[in-house]
Amino acid sequence: MLLPFYQNQLIEAGCDEAGRGCLAGPVFAAAVILPQDFAHPLLNDSKQIKEKDRFQLRKEIEECALSFAVAMVDHQEIDKINILNASFLAMHRAIGKLKLQPQFLIIDGNRFKAYPNIGHQCIIKGDGKYFSIAAASILAKTYRDDFMANIDQEYPIYQWRKNKGYPTIHHRKTVMEIGFSPYHRKTFKVTNPQLSIF
Repeated sequence: MLLPFYQNQLIEAGCDEAGRGCLAGPVFAAAVILPQDFAHPLLNDSKQIKEKDRFQLRKEIEECALSFAVAMVDHQEIDKINILNASFLAMHRAIGKLKLQPQFLIIDGNRFKAYPNIGHQCIIKGDGKYFSIAAASILAKTYRDDFMANIDQEYPIYQWRKNKGYPTIHHRKTVMEIGFSPYHRKTFKVTNPQLSIF
């Protein structure tokens, strides 16, 4: 069962990212500040929710949140600063876009680069523990899925609408056969799909 807040003395924002393990496209992040009384029976880690439910939840989160923001770091920036730093940067950008300034941050995962003048707590599997992190995971995931569906129209051969840029067997096989698209992360290793299966 998810909890509403890590602490309730300060204005708290939950943060999460989507797309770290992908071969193509940006990494997205979201930051969400929820009201004290927010609850939803379907809200959970975005990976545990059906796609149609994620998009319905996104609408409800955006309507109910005291403040929310979504930001991204593109594939070119990822290649320059690496995916871990890009994930931190995407979260910083989302936090910086919030219309209500948070006083405390709860971050999904075990590492984070401190945001100036705001305390934080990293929480492993936090998207399955706290409402605001779960809400951030829904926003980051759905906005990134929309982005990948859009660029899939330019390069349908990679099937990004289906695999969202993750290293499926078909995606890796296509890269091995025809090479990278302009949206691929050039610093990511693409293994032979006959030798390893994700």
